Amino acid sequence: MAGTINKVILIGHTGDDVKMNYFEGGNCIGRFPLATNEEYVNRTTGERVSNTEWHNIVVRNKAAEICEKYLKKGDKVYVEGRLKTRKWTDDKGMDRYSTEIQCQEFTFLTPKGESQGQGQQAQQPRQAAQPAQPKAQPYNTNQPSQPAQPTTDTSDVDDLPF
Repeated sequence: MAGTINKVILIGHTGDDVKMNYFEGGNCIGRFPLATNEEYVNRTTGERVSNTEWHNIVVRNKAAEICEKYLKKGDKVYVEGRLKTRKWTDDKGMDRYSTEIQCQEFTFLTPKGESQGQGQQAQQPRQAAQPAQPKAQPYNTNQPSQPAQPTTDTSDVDDLPF
């Protein structure tokens, strides 16, 4: 069947800073863990249950450099990509498998200055005199980079549909 699709959309928090690997020829790969959470109430016991699922995110080249520069542990990010399973051999000679998300688009959702990885600055309260932050712009790894267009909307309303 020719009409198949391999697409993953995640919104979660980074579990660590981006780890970079550089190669000859100027190419690079960035990897980071992403946590998504599910919460519900158990019907039989009435207790609140929280499950965390961890995803291995892989970003390449310019997109990896952008993620390394701006993403810190604990930041919220939207990731769109595809599933890829890699087979590798461990040091005992056993075949092992890793499932990763090959990132094709991402959008940083943590507002500038509120990143948990920025230490003291993140603990300072926001002042009302500060200008509003521009809305997050998605980064598509499949298209050539284009200069960011300035936004005129200064409302603090999220543009997410949920």
